[in-house]
Amino acid sequence: MKELIGTGVALITPFKEDFSVDVEGLKKVVNYNIDNGTNYLVVLGTTAENATLTEAEKQVVIDTIVETNNGKLPLVLGIGGNNTAAVLEEMKTRDVSAFTAILSVSPAYNKPTQEGIYNHFAAIAKEAPLPIVLYNVPGRTASNMLPETVIQLAKDFKNIIGIKEAAGDLVQAMRMIDGTPDGFLVISGDDMIALPMTLAGGAGVISVIGEGFPKEFSTMIRLGLDRKVNEAYKIHYKIAPAIDYIFAEGNPAGIKAVFKKLGICNDTVRLPLVKASGYLQNKIASFIDEL
Repeated sequence: MKELIGTGVALITPFKEDFSVDVEGLKKVVNYNIDNGTNYLVVLGTTAENATLTEAEKQVVIDTIVETNNGKLPLVLGIGGNNTAAVLEEMKTRDVSAFTAILSVSPAYNKPTQEGIYNHFAAIAKEAPLPIVLYNVPGRTASNMLPETVIQLAKDFKNIIGIKEAAGDLVQAMRMIDGTPDGFLVISGDDMIALPMTLAGGAGVISVIGEGFPKEFSTMIRLGLDRKVNEAYKIHYKIAPAIDYIFAEGNPAGIKAVFKKLGICNDTVRLPLVKASGYLQNKIASFIDEL
């Protein structure tokens, strides 16, 4: 699955001031990433605030991105949740013809055991219409998918092709890289360690900061894949402060503040999330001016 090596970005859903989906803003975000070196787009991930989108709004987001992208970049669709039966049902009913793969998050809140996580993804793999990229993000799900579980899934199901690994643990990521079959993609889901993970044998990143600074971030990952370490780290340290800023008050409030400053869309988020504070917006704006 070479299409998913490099820099993918987890797209936001821009909203108007009245909290409705800003279709024109979304088109601008997509085109900004197409024009600036992003390798693939992730649709309806956590960053899209999909937890607060209605079914009709999700379809608007999908249709807008598919139409705007027009086959230029590979697309990955987020379909996941903590109700295995509901995930299977969504996979059956959703039109996935425009997509390369499905990104499916480990179940949140009900905190399954490793066996439960394995069986959840085994059930998905048996029914999936597309290759599956697992998504491990313990900070959101309250459970960690251990390397042993990922390795077993990768060995048992050929259509489980990778993992977005966002535990923020480089050693855990290295165990996944070492233990999974050749060709299995261990993709960083943590922007701050995306470069070291890539250099350790990872397949790149699914990024949040990357959609705000696609030229810089995709260049850094490409240099990492080419083993041009010093040049890659030069970019990493230039961007690193912005990574701290965009997550300081939660995602996607920070990245939406970046897009507001860039004039691409406004920074409205839906409750229970709130906009970045004035203090943080000023820090982000100053960083962009200096960059």
